[in-house]
Amino acid sequence: MSKKINIKRQILLPIAAAGLLLSTASFQNDFFEIAKQIEIFTEMYKQLNMNYVDDTNPADLMDNAIEGMMEGLDPYTVYWTEQEVEKSKINRRGSYTGIGANVRTFDDKITIIEPWKDYPADKAGLKAGDEIIEIDGVKIADYKENAGDLLQGSEGTELTLKYKRQGKTSTATLKREGVEVKAVPFYEMATPDIGYVVLSKFNQKASRETKAAIKELQEKGAKKVILDLRGNPGGLLSEAVNVSNLFIPKGKLITSTQSVVAKYNKTYLTKRSEEFEGMPVAVLINGRSASASEIVSGSIQDYDRGVIIGARSFGKGLVQRPKPLSYGTQVKITISRYYTPSGRCIQALDYWNRDENGDAVRTKKEDYKAFKTVNSGRTVYDGGGVEPDISLETAAYSPITTALLKENSIFDYATDYYYKHQYNSIDEIQFTDADFQDFVSWIEKRGFEFETVTESAFAKAYQSATNEELDDDIKTSYDSMLEAIKKAKKKEVIDKKAELKSLLTDEIVKRYFYKEGLYNYQIKYNPEIRTAIEVLNDEGKYNRILK
Repeated sequence: MSKKINIKRQILLPIAAAGLLLSTASFQNDFFEIAKQIEIFTEMYKQLNMNYVDDTNPADLMDNAIEGMMEGLDPYTVYWTEQEVEKSKINRRGSYTGIGANVRTFDDKITIIEPWKDYPADKAGLKAGDEIIEIDGVKIADYKENAGDLLQGSEGTELTLKYKRQGKTSTATLKREGVEVKAVPFYEMATPDIGYVVLSKFNQKASRETKAAIKELQEKGAKKVILDLRGNPGGLLSEAVNVSNLFIPKGKLITSTQSVVAKYNKTYLTKRSEEFEGMPVAVLINGRSASASEIVSGSIQDYDRGVIIGARSFGKGLVQRPKPLSYGTQVKITISRYYTPSGRCIQALDYWNRDENGDAVRTKKEDYKAFKTVNSGRTVYDGGGVEPDISLETAAYSPITTALLKENSIFDYATDYYYKHQYNSIDEIQFTDADFQDFVSWIEKRGFEFETVTESAFAKAYQSATNEELDDDIKTSYDSMLEAIKKAKKKEVIDKKAELKSLLTDEIVKRYFYKEGLYNYQIKYNPEIRTAIEVLNDEGKYNRILK
């Protein structure tokens, strides 16, 4: 019985009962119904454990009940263990003690995704793609909790890792250090008068670091700026308001939140004078720019303050707030929806009106509602993220690319590529058409491990046929269909050559020259950044877009 499950069983029912004392209007209105349902659940839980034909595991029953309750809401309303609460604090403050690497825990190993330059993992020679299989004698395969927690500890303490690289096992001893997770990991001059700033997250340092970066670039001659929010998943709403305030005057509405709970109906206004008044700005977004990123890009668009470039953003228009529970745990609850200054809600998925499969419904484009920007009266739309003023195909991910990313095909190929090629500067790296064809052959040899939505649907249908003992009659047709899908996959991969080459190149550059090298490479070659430079250099075009 895991510690996590124990905590859930011991705490959440008492907390639910204690919650009856809350005094929100909506809660008071449903007081009897809530009390009734808790009583029914408590009795059912007791009867199941006392009378079921086989032995039951009370903790597992409770765990499943909690998960089912959460799944019926939205993916952002979640229960946090003590460890997860601590991680959220780390994300907010932007610092922790560890080895200085982005890692992914999966099954029996921890994979190094990115070692950060000059931190312990990098100093020890660990590379992206290395698979940690043991930490201080503890085998990852035998560790039932989050094995990544073993990498953290007190500053100055040592840990010994056993890892695999290209089939060979090695060991390394590291000394943990304080790690600063910067909100602005990179900023540089893109041209003699255009600054480029990457804002990767909205932690407590986001607005301060963004302001400092632009100030420093101004001292180097920057008169215009590119703010890169691509891949920024969001963070603190307050910091989104503060970053917006750098470009929008005092007293302006940045976002408003609405809820059935009155105390969560709020407006968020800028509190300070505009720091970079009149400075032309281009904001880069893509499908992984979410939440706080959308508040910033949405407010800048709604006030006609800058040009938005890239691909439609993620579409997360929901606000969460953690609520404390006993024993250091929390429940993070979606408390409201947020709206941009023009009145748009950019939430893309409707979790409260699901389809016949139980999946959240995406707002259809024909159902988007039109709104007007504050100053120029330009038409903008709600319902599916922030739509850029200039849309670029290279910034969007097709379903086949998303599948390849999800199955780590691009990451794994870049790992193999790294050990077969040598480069001394970023300008030497050219991912050629021949290289791309090698990638296509590589994923084909792997059997196109990534699964498309169509493939998944056919697999479910075939499983149903098997259950009904109809599979013998349709097996030949099913096998033919799988072969056709395999050919279609290869064609789709080839058709998406441009976006896949861009992603592969980025991942490969990062292997040789770290994230800093990748940003310098993108300033020279990335289509979205080049487009932003072109627009900022053309004052007439810039002004026409905003009118």
